[in-house]
Amino acid sequence: QERSALLRRWYELVIESKDALARIITAENGKPLKEAQGEVLYSASFLEWFAEEARRVYGDIIPAAGKDRRILVLKQPVGVAAVITPWNFPSAMITRKVGAALAAGCTVVVKPAEDTPLSALALGELANQAGIPAGVYNVVPCSRQQAPAVGEVLCTDPLVAKISFTGSTATGKILLKLAAGTVKRVSMELGGHAPFIVFDSANVDRAVAGAIASKYRNSGQTCVCANRFLVQKGIHDKFVEKFAKAIERELHVGNGFDANTTQGPLINEKAVEKVERHISDAVSQGASIVTGGKRHSLGKNFFEPTLLSNVTTKMLCTQEETFGPLAPVIKFETEEEAVAIANAANVGLAGYFYSQDPAQIWRVAEQLEVGMVGVNEGIISSVESPFGGVKESGLGREGSKYGIDEYLEIKYVCLGGL
Repeated sequence: QERSALLRRWYELVIESKDALARIITAENGKPLKEAQGEVLYSASFLEWFAEEARRVYGDIIPAAGKDRRILVLKQPVGVAAVITPWNFPSAMITRKVGAALAAGCTVVVKPAEDTPLSALALGELANQAGIPAGVYNVVPCSRQQAPAVGEVLCTDPLVAKISFTGSTATGKILLKLAAGTVKRVSMELGGHAPFIVFDSANVDRAVAGAIASKYRNSGQTCVCANRFLVQKGIHDKFVEKFAKAIERELHVGNGFDANTTQGPLINEKAVEKVERHISDAVSQGASIVTGGKRHSLGKNFFEPTLLSNVTTKMLCTQEETFGPLAPVIKFETEEEAVAIANAANVGLAGYFYSQDPAQIWRVAEQLEVGMVGVNEGIISSVESPFGGVKESGLGREGSKYGIDEYLEIKYVCLGGL
């Protein structure tokens, strides 16, 4: 009851401070202000959700084989949880983890991304105002140079019982090795390479709208962004034409604080160079630039929303996660071909497809090797839904009724001599 009340009060303070928190996000990572406001509301929703889930940590009573004993199952907090979060959602990735941890009864140590520490500190100030006791929510900001050392301490210190990380697959593997030394509980939400399949039976206009929403959210810098567009040959040309027009009509690159901006800057020069490398490689192998294709006239880390056609599976942009505003389109002929291309990746976080064939919807949804599937929908994240992937996209689930289980241990109690 107490944990639920504290999380509820924290939620209310985040809502009251949403404009200030959004401005912090935009200042830190360039996300358009409207999108940052949406993130704050999303982050607050996890505090609200887990305020309720704190009241539903149910145990169990199992019928025993013998009459002289009873079997009880208890759920208890794992202990201190270390939370390592990324820069692209500096508020929501914290509350999705911390909300669950606090609801379970754990204390937390948050190491925010070195690019975006202010959001974590602002949430800490609001947690303090909400009455969450000192030492329950802790923030350890650090420089880029110190990040590996801090991460190693969190993963190896025996006082830490749980590691929850969102970030790249490469970094996740390092943290897993470090955590193995003390056999810590781990949750890993790692990289994606999301396919976005458009079948001949799809509603093309809805597919284009979903493609815009999925690909260019946060300038393509989310782990569930569509990264490979697979379009069936019957509607390929129509889809590409409408997609290009929608990009040019709806997307506006600019300063995140400008009201008309829908696309802010990429996080750093390295991110821009990766997008350029993917485009250059694709063009050198025969891909065509339909729209965009270069740094924006604003300079610095701004890049034009880009659409490529005549793309093949041999190109870098279909083999690696771009994490930028690049949409490569591959033409395919059969459903089997599309599923095979989609499943060829060693990661499997999210996948999307558009179809109006009920049988095809069931087949493809079950065959895609991902943890989350959007069917005729380009935005799938919600507080009620279990977020996570398969293969090298990670371990465990966040949000939903399953999210709190990541911070609970199951204890079996045998009561004998009755």
